[in-house]
Amino acid sequence: QVQLVESGGGLVQAGGSLRLSCAASGRTLSSYAMGWFRQAPGKERELIGATTRSGSSTYYADSVRGRFTISRDNAKNTVYLQMNSLQPEDTAVYYCAADPKLHNLVVVTTDKDVNVKVWGQGTLVTVSS
Repeated sequence: QVQLVESGGGLVQAGGSLRLSCAASGRTLSSYAMGWFRQAPGKERELIGATTRSGSSTYYADSVRGRFTISRDNAKNTVYLQMNSLQPEDTAVYYCAADPKLHNLVVVTTDKDVNVKVWGQGTLVTVSS
């Protein structure tokens, strides 16, 4: 079973950028599709995007498309979330997740019958206005 640890969160001003990292241990990351999610205070967890095992294809939510980019380096067992043009409404705890199936990552927040194999512990991103 893979374990995931996010890092890179913090406080940033509106319009700024951050890059989050998700480091995997315990098993090679190339066995998993990877996703990034976020949960703002008082709100449900939201999918940001998900990428295939090789990183050749990536799905993004409409709310972040064009501002956020997911990439992965399987040799380093790490997945990244580059966030640009951050706004106060992007304030949330950001989580990475791993599952053998990309589909599961894409639908887990909307389909109660779907579970994802592994979640990270989350990292807080705060965007000030």
